[in-house]
Amino acid sequence: MEVVGRLVALLVVLVGGAGVRAIGVLDDRRTALLNDLAYYVALPALIFVSTFDRSIAALLSPALLGGLLLVVFGTAGVAWVVHWHRDSSARRSVAIVQSYHSNLGYLGLPLVAATFDPTVTAIASVVLGVVSLTQVPLTVVILSSLNAAGATVTGELRRLATNPVLVTLLAGLTIGSLGLGVPSPVAVGLDAVGSLALPVALLCVGASLDIDRSSIDAATTAAVVACKVVVMPALAWLVFSALAVDTATFIASVVMLGTPTAVSTFVFASELGGDPEFASLNVFVTTLSSIATLFVLITLVG
Repeated sequence: MEVVGRLVALLVVLVGGAGVRAIGVLDDRRTALLNDLAYYVALPALIFVSTFDRSIAALLSPALLGGLLLVVFGTAGVAWVVHWHRDSSARRSVAIVQSYHSNLGYLGLPLVAATFDPTVTAIASVVLGVVSLTQVPLTVVILSSLNAAGATVTGELRRLATNPVLVTLLAGLTIGSLGLGVPSPVAVGLDAVGSLALPVALLCVGASLDIDRSSIDAATTAAVVACKVVVMPALAWLVFSALAVDTATFIASVVMLGTPTAVSTFVFASELGGDPEFASLNVFVTTLSSIATLFVLITLVG
């Protein structure tokens, strides 16, 4: 029942974000400020307190790295086959990338931190870093190549190098690996700030959703949902079961890879020649669908 309560609360805050945007409480400027709070403050704080007392060797194993790469590229391959027949390249490219590009930072890591113990959260932080460094360049390549867009992988990698989430992850793992301490008051303060990550991020996701009836393509969206919140976590379950990783690694990997499509795919679609309205719809539907699928995943692994 505790898991049900957490996911119902997630849904309430998500819908609440859309509601306060609809009545004008969260306009574009306020939503942007709230998004900055989550992205530059709350989420980095959560990542740092999850990793600063742990060494990278204890968290990132060859099995974890290989398993994550296999699941991401495997799901992308399935999505390519499923969506390749779509007539519109703009819609086809979006459907492919949204079938594997996971919302690890705004939903995955905060949900894991709120549900499981610190060991699982620390590994989930590493999952976030590894998969982000994989899925962002892959998404840029697919959108750019299918839509003849001008963005480069090099440019996106340069942006990743200054990404606050990845910088904080590297800082936390460095301090943990070197055995350096962090004053207790600082750790407690950062922990309090990090607890804001999930509710603030959910408000941002809800406020960012923009559904245009003309963009509805039920069959394609259903295929995106099936790939993202059913096929990808199922593949993760099979891969990490076969790799016989420890329980914490298994839980962190399966739950993180079972998260819905990232809101950032809407931004990538807008910038790289994709169909932004279709992208927004898929973010909304995969997020709502993940309430049920994440409940099943968390119940099974927990």
